Amino acid sequence: MTSVSAKSGQRILALWFPHLATDRIIRQRQGRSWRCGPQTRRMPLLVSHRENNTQRIAALDEHAEARGLKRGIGIADARAMHPDVEIVEEAPQADRRLLESLADWCDRYTPLVALEGSDGLFLDITGCVHLFGNEKRMLEDVLARLFQQGFDVRAGLGSNPGMAWAAARFLDRGIVTPGEETGAMAPLPLAALRIEPATRASLESVGLRTVGAIMTAPRAPLVRRFGATLVTRLDQALGRIEEAITPRLPVPPLSVERHLAEPILHTGDVLQLVGMLARTLRGELERRGEGAHALQLALFRVDGMMNRLAVGASRPLRDPLLIEHLFKERLTALEDRIDAGYGFELVRLSVLKASPFALTQTDLAGERNDDDADLALFSDRIRARLGEKALLRPVLAESHLPECAAALAPALHRSAGAGPSLPAPAAGEAERPIRLFARPEPVEVVAAEVPEGPPLRFRWRRAVHRVIRSEGPERIAPEWWREPHETPTRDYFRIEDDGGRRYWLFRQGFYAAETMPRWFMHGIFA
Repeated sequence: MTSVSAKSGQRILALWFPHLATDRIIRQRQGRSWRCGPQTRRMPLLVSHRENNTQRIAALDEHAEARGLKRGIGIADARAMHPDVEIVEEAPQADRRLLESLADWCDRYTPLVALEGSDGLFLDITGCVHLFGNEKRMLEDVLARLFQQGFDVRAGLGSNPGMAWAAARFLDRGIVTPGEETGAMAPLPLAALRIEPATRASLESVGLRTVGAIMTAPRAPLVRRFGATLVTRLDQALGRIEEAITPRLPVPPLSVERHLAEPILHTGDVLQLVGMLARTLRGELERRGEGAHALQLALFRVDGMMNRLAVGASRPLRDPLLIEHLFKERLTALEDRIDAGYGFELVRLSVLKASPFALTQTDLAGERNDDDADLALFSDRIRARLGEKALLRPVLAESHLPECAAALAPALHRSAGAGPSLPAPAAGEAERPIRLFARPEPVEVVAAEVPEGPPLRFRWRRAVHRVIRSEGPERIAPEWWREPHETPTRDYFRIEDDGGRRYWLFRQGFYAAETMPRWFMHGIFA
């Protein structure tokens, strides 16, 4: 039977870090290259966690494994057997961050990188192997680089995630060629199928101890007794049914990169490379008839660390010089935060978002008079230097309350679809003040027409005002579907005092025997 993955030509690389937690601790103490130098004498290291009110071994290093210790053993028992062991409390969040940083580092091989549990990665390297010669050379490069960074890592390469996962854990640097999945899986233990420990124990209790034994057993009784997951995992490992991996980051539609023979350290060299990559990118954008709205620069360091810098454009961009200017502003803003270490060895420029590019007619002198484009470029450079919130513009919000009807959003160009701008008031609509206070200010009304009339005199900011003209009320009810508690109704009045000044006041609530309404100043007219 020809497998699904064999027909598609898919190749999956699985990486397993069996000592990820202890490697993290030792790297912090002895440096990233601790495995490459002479090994200093140290005590076996255990990582503990609490399980059912008992401290147990969650992870351990090679020295502890050599002494016969295993995961799940109680810490008290481990101390009784080996009093000299060192015990450190687990830090799952730190381990997760380290695994995510390793996933970022693996982006140099393929953009399709997925996390697998708490100690593994899946890399879809379909179509990427030729960049490294062949599969064996690519595998050797991955393992050598990770070893130099201080990690104990196992790798497996297969035509599907299940086969690659099993090869990484049960085959020594296993490369399983398409069509050999059955022979490779048959002698492996049941743990290679990624099934639950309880199911595995039940299978072993009836004499089924290898994957080959599951292959030859009748399927119907297996499904009835152990569930459909067992045969599903088997078919996935053999490539009979497809199993997809979910990349942790979206795959850019366009990317160009440059591998450097000599690492670079200076910002000027990085910007020069950005210009070169942008010129390469322009040809593909022109072929597609598109321009870039969002770009990302990935800088891979020699020691395995990486930096990602993203910039946005209000209008679609193709010009390499403009792209270089945007990243120059971004690099200048983050210069103190970006550490080149021993240098960057790989630089990648990616288009995260693209849209159709509209060509503009020039005049006879070859010049283009487009003030709107200059304003958009200015906005882009300001946001690249100071952040997205450096320039804001008002946009509509779904609320009829005056203080909630508008919000501030990043000042993207309108062609980028940043949201509707505030429209001009239509004819017949109620007039709004030229200055609206962010928060209504309390007003003390000395006299008012009761029960629903305007104020006759009021005190605001320690000054008394006498009202000579008024318009209203304009009633605005509360948004009961949003407010968890009952909010009083507002009655707004446009008033003019004896000095010719015009205000926008509202009464919150109504005159009643039990309660008195409150008055607020909400805006000032011109």
